[in-house]
Amino acid sequence: MKKVLKVLAVLTLIAGAAFTAYVLIKKYVDSKRVVIGNDAENYVSCSCCDDSFISETVA
Repeated sequence: MKKVLKVLAVLTLIAGAAFTAYVLIKKYVDSKRVVIGNDAENYVSCSCCDDSFISETVA
């Protein structure tokens, strides 16, 4: 019976260590992720793609 409890204790420790490593790595990766913001807010239209665009440059 003592062997079974020791094995369960070791497995619990390994699972706890793996979960802790997962949480720490996830926090690190999330902190390095760059938040760009609202795409609609940063949208810049390109008038050169419009059909009615008239270039101001002289060829």
